[in-house]
Amino acid sequence: MPNPNRGSVGFQSSEFEQEYERPSKSEAKRHSNELQKLGEQLVDAPRDRVKRVEMPEDVKEAILTCQSISNHEGRRRALQFVGKKMRTLDEEEIAVIQRSIDSWKGASKAETASLHALERRREKLLTDDKALTQLLEENPELDVQHLRTLIRNARKEQAENKPPKAYREIFQILKDLTKKSKQADAGDEEAADDESDDE
Repeated sequence: MPNPNRGSVGFQSSEFEQEYERPSKSEAKRHSNELQKLGEQLVDAPRDRVKRVEMPEDVKEAILTCQSISNHEGRRRALQFVGKKMRTLDEEEIAVIQRSIDSWKGASKAETASLHALERRREKLLTDDKALTQLLEENPELDVQHLRTLIRNARKEQAENKPPKAYREIFQILKDLTKKSKQADAGDEEAADDESDDE
């Protein structure tokens, strides 16, 4: 006699439909890992940057506390706590944090490019005398004698494998010039904004 229950499951499939609306375990785990990594990026970031990121105070506090822990096991536990705190955030808060981290990456790329440009300019000063003339035309306030001495000393340091004291000083001068011109540009923009406000 055939079994009437064979082939039939004995329950309506609609009973469990609601459960599948939740993310699967592996999806939830992946999301949890992403938030943990996001928290770790914040812990690795400079404190002043973290303080400027918009996020709930308790999450920020957990991150800043974790930054100050040097003990390996203590730091590991603190990182797990940061991950736990990150999982309390809603989608919008997570998006704000992600945008902040992405903007830092862009800023650090720009900083790196700027430093490379300074290094190239320094090399040009050491190899091409016209580069010094151009630099002095752009920045007439510079001390010509001092710069010539530095360039001569830097060439000597390279030839004799000596510590790059003058070489570093040239870089610092170029860096300071860039900083001044950026500040001057910012000042000009503010002045322009003020003028347009007055109109």
